[in-house]
Amino acid sequence: MADPDLDLTLLRMLGPAEPELGCDECFELLHRYVELELAGAPADAIVPGLAPHLLGCPACVEEHESLRALLELEGLD
Repeated sequence: MADPDLDLTLLRMLGPAEPELGCDECFELLHRYVELELAGAPADAIVPGLAPHLLGCPACVEEHESLRALLELEGLD
């Protein structure tokens, strides 16, 4: 039986198998990335390297989730 927490920990330790952005680049591009996601556009293809970074960076994942939730709420108005 696989342990999801262990899998995530190992992924964070080993890092992604593909190139990724750093935190500074992630924060610069995150707004565009989330807007693309919400529009149904291929955000991973348009902003390469951001998705792999989110897999291993809890701080950027938290920022992504917060920004996405805020933009989703704004879209309801």
